[in-house]
Amino acid sequence: MLKIGAIVWGVTEVDRAVKFWCQALDYIPKYPPETDFAILIPREGDGFQLSLNRVTSPHPRRHHMDLFSTNQVGEVRRLISLGATQKDWNYEEGADYVVMEDPDGNSFCVIQVP
Repeated sequence: MLKIGAIVWGVTEVDRAVKFWCQALDYIPKYPPETDFAILIPREGDGFQLSLNRVTSPHPRRHHMDLFSTNQVGEVRRLISLGATQKDWNYEEGADYVVMEDPDGNSFCVIQVP
């Protein structure tokens, strides 16, 4: 049986990504971040490890995270205050998600859950 142990996220600036994702997810660095790689883990409890890998391409990578929240509106506002942007998107009626981009231009969604 396999289980996901980590998501590897391509970023152009590791320090900026560490700051954003630690604040966004309440994660902490597992080890002191390097200039080209960092591993983030939940501050408390279980959860996926998020590995940040420095890339040289300025184009967003082909990966995507869905973040679940019981307070989508509040989380979207909080993430914007941390440097994320809401992506222009053609939402279908009744959509339970908001498409966003981190400071590096990587897309992710904030999903409203019950």
